[in-house]
Amino acid sequence: MELVLNEPLKSWLQVTQSCNLKCRQCYGDCAARPRDEELRRAEYAALVREMAEAGVIEVFVEGGEPLNRPDVFEVLAELTPRVMTRVRTNATLLTPAAANRLKEIGVGEVYVDVLGATADTHDWHVRAPGSFDRTLQGLKNAQEAGLPVSLLIIMTRRNVHELQQVLELAAELGVPRVGILRLYPLGRARTHWKELALRLPDQMAALQALRVPDSVHLMTSWHPKDGNCCWQNAGVDATGRSVGCAYLRDYADYGNVREVSWMDTWNNPTYVRNRAGHVDGGCDDCEETQGSSGGCRSTAFAFTGHWDAPDPFCSTTNGGIDVSQLPGDLEERRVHPAVPTTSRLL
Repeated sequence: MELVLNEPLKSWLQVTQSCNLKCRQCYGDCAARPRDEELRRAEYAALVREMAEAGVIEVFVEGGEPLNRPDVFEVLAELTPRVMTRVRTNATLLTPAAANRLKEIGVGEVYVDVLGATADTHDWHVRAPGSFDRTLQGLKNAQEAGLPVSLLIIMTRRNVHELQQVLELAAELGVPRVGILRLYPLGRARTHWKELALRLPDQMAALQALRVPDSVHLMTSWHPKDGNCCWQNAGVDATGRSVGCAYLRDYADYGNVREVSWMDTWNNPTYVRNRAGHVDGGCDDCEETQGSSGGCRSTAFAFTGHWDAPDPFCSTTNGGIDVSQLPGDLEERRVHPAVPTTSRLL
């Protein structure tokens, strides 16, 4: 079955490339403070109107750390009357007041990142002592404010032995959904790849060993649930660059919304090709559950240099690639677009 969208329904929006932590696995290679080139509030407001008018019904908000942006509540308030708004956060800044504010302005769900089931493991990843306790407190603040909460964990060499404990922690905290995510070769994670990344057989073995508590729904994106989600994602980074999926931020440049309309970027030829899902040697088992085959375009392109290659993180289409080792020419595939000096959104 071929999945085709003529207009976007879902978007990813990066509201800042800054963060209060210094995570080894940071995909944005974030600074401590928001950068001058980030979209202004008025630009986000104009962009949100374009998205809603185009038919978008859901926006997933990320950073960096969204709550590290001083006017984040005002930015989110532009979204919530128009679309279902979900926010991903490390929760260390999610005070009772912040949680109540998110609830008041209509945020629909909060995703909290944990990097382990213990303080030692989590704090090693984020390089900030005490973060684990602050994250759990922030999660509880969100729950007390009446916000639906899900947990996310990126599987790494350092935390793979605690995945079962994370599921049990979620059950203990009353969190109904947990997402175990793969590690992507982006940002600062590339620099720390050797100390973070696992071989694919080790990843699959870890997933297969899990015993999911009855109260928890587990989300993963490995075979046989490895879909090519580029057909539905339509995201924009904090400088206005349209990248489709958040995991393409280092490799895709479909145009900048400061220069052209968001829908013009949607019709970029490379973007259209990636959404079409034409992959050489896709996985039938993944297609049966996901409606698309070939898997993630980010990891396919990062490891092979070809947009139409199958995903090496699928055990059927891996083709002998050791995903714990990055290809030597990866740096050549990264895009380094200039930030426009003027903006049509203002």
